Amino acid sequence: QVQLVESGGGLVRPGGSLRLSCAASASVSSFTSMAWYRQALGKERELVARRTRGGFANYADSVKDRFTISANNAKTVSLQMNSLKPEDTAVYYCKADAGGLAYWGQGTQVTVSS
Repeated sequence: QVQLVESGGGLVRPGGSLRLSCAASASVSSFTSMAWYRQALGKERELVARRTRGGFANYADSVKDRFTISANNAKTVSLQMNSLKPEDTAVYYCKADAGGLAYWGQGTQVTVSS
């Protein structure tokens, strides 16, 4: 059973930065892709950034040029978030896809507020 544990969330002022980490119980290279999603209160969960095994990344339009997804080491994927806005406030989830199965972390809260 794959386990994903997110960390790094918190409260930050508009314009600030946060770095989220997703620690996996298996090697990142064992997954077809890993991604970050977010869900704001009262809204549907949405894709923020996705990184394939080969290193290709794609982003939601709302976060392009502000967020960066990367693999830090063999078992950790991070999401660097810069120039944060109040509308980035949400619970952020890590997802891993492998063999047709999807695995989710428990989520970490990000709040952007002055």
